[in-house]
Amino acid sequence: MKVTVTLEGDQIYNVDVSNDLELDNFKALLEFESGVQSSQIVIFHNGVQLRDNTKTLEGYGIKDGDVLLMQRVMQATEPLRQMSGMGPISGLDWGSIQVPGQSHPQSPQNQTGQAQPQPAVVDRDSPQYIRDMFLADPHQLSLLKERNPELADALLSGNLQNFAQVLQRQRQERADRDMQRIRTMNADPLDLEAQKQIAEEIRMSNVNQNMEIAMEYSPESFGKVVMLYINCKLNGHPVKAFVDSGAQMTFMSAACAERCNIMRLLDQRWAGIAKGVGTQKIVGRVHVAQIQIEKDFLQSSFSVMEDQPMDLVLGLDMLKRHQCCIDLKNNVLHIGTTGTETPFLAESDLPVTDRLTFSDREEQMTQDKQLAEMEDRELAEAMLRSANSSSQGSSSSFSSPSSSSASMSGAANIPEASIQKIVDLGFTRDQAILELQRTNGNVDIASAALIARSLSFPPQTR
Repeated sequence: MKVTVTLEGDQIYNVDVSNDLELDNFKALLEFESGVQSSQIVIFHNGVQLRDNTKTLEGYGIKDGDVLLMQRVMQATEPLRQMSGMGPISGLDWGSIQVPGQSHPQSPQNQTGQAQPQPAVVDRDSPQYIRDMFLADPHQLSLLKERNPELADALLSGNLQNFAQVLQRQRQERADRDMQRIRTMNADPLDLEAQKQIAEEIRMSNVNQNMEIAMEYSPESFGKVVMLYINCKLNGHPVKAFVDSGAQMTFMSAACAERCNIMRLLDQRWAGIAKGVGTQKIVGRVHVAQIQIEKDFLQSSFSVMEDQPMDLVLGLDMLKRHQCCIDLKNNVLHIGTTGTETPFLAESDLPVTDRLTFSDREEQMTQDKQLAEMEDRELAEAMLRSANSSSQGSSSSFSSPSSSSASMSGAANIPEASIQKIVDLGFTRDQAILELQRTNGNVDIASAALIARSLSFPPQTR
């Protein structure tokens, strides 16, 4: 029979073997094919490790066309022996050889007569060893946080059992993907789905190769770029302005306009919507104001945004008007009309929102969203209580001293079909009767009023 053997998903071997071939001899055959010593070979079939070397392949249930996963297990002492240049003879345990006439083997002893401890065999695949290796290397730990956050969180939690479970699950998922890849490669060439998977494998291989080249030759491309900010003054108030040549116009936030005391010059006739990467509401425009950069006073106009996280953004209109040049070599902004240069701010001097990492920013946005939802929920509940109290007050003003009899008499005057239409919308019978009494039996108005009270307000944009 023919079986396919993959060495950790990187190398594939197609071997023709007999059904009654023992596992030990099968490993010897793989040693000849792959060059890996048979003592270091571990075979997996359907995710289960084959441990009994005297058992045949047929005894393990291996059939023609099956795929086996081969892994190489190396003891911790072997790399040290290879690095020191020692041969296999120097690694023998001479104390385990029995001397004739003795019933027990002698243990090796040193000159002081004390037994020398045997070197412990370290399992490099054990979760304990892998965890200690990452904790001892901060660089590898930082790479793990970036490339495998789930495993990094389990590692830093301090729970070895949890880390072992996550590691084992990811290993099993990788083995399943390797098995699926091998099945796809051996599938029918005319199968469209198999060809799509092969094309996707080729594409991802090219992507990974491209990323490896980038990490080797231009690792700076994976770093964080500091935004271009300068110090300036607007109406005498210090402001950190963001230099953005991709913005068509210069704009500022409404909070910054209030702080700089120029909202009194706001022309609301220029209100509208700004569209770009996103959309924002423009509340108005300040036609002329002066910006002080170093010792120069430059005139500019501003559009005021309602929800703008940045205080001031110097757009392309102002940069072209004053012939500004962004000099990244000297890290300065050169103003062509005056010849003044001002340095860009360091990362430590940037506003807090631009010094946050991506995860911190996401966490802050989540907290703001939860706070907004809580405020909107409380507002909706307050409006609903107000509406219920007003409806109860109006109904009590029109009710007789015997409220139960009045309610029964009112319900008797309302057609049952009208009540049932409102009940079918999800409201109670009492709510339907009360609202139909207030609207003189108008089903449409009563339904609209009940639906309006039950609506929840969407979260406000901050």
